[in-house]
Amino acid sequence: MVTMTPIIIEDQQFTAITVALPKTNFMAVTNDKGYIMCGALDVGLLNEKLKDRGIIAGRAVGVRTIEQLLDAPLESVTYEAEKYGITVGTIGRDAMLKMV
Repeated sequence: MVTMTPIIIEDQQFTAITVALPKTNFMAVTNDKGYIMCGALDVGLLNEKLKDRGIIAGRAVGVRTIEQLLDAPLESVTYEAEKYGITVGTIGRDAMLKMV
């Protein structure tokens, strides 16, 4: 099952996406600039093979809900995210606000 839910962080709207898969969930929070995602995100691929796309993204591991994703420190981020001040250790919700 796929769910898409609007969420508000400090008066800014984002979209939370959850895909229920066998034995795991795929989760992301996004806006028109970038996204944060669960451990399924391959930041290395984005930084290496897709670098020319300039993708703003971060990855948090060990999360099972959208709230956990928003509250977790990012374990890895893309080079483009770093240009927005999003670094390893940035909390998910703070990273999203930097993408506004």
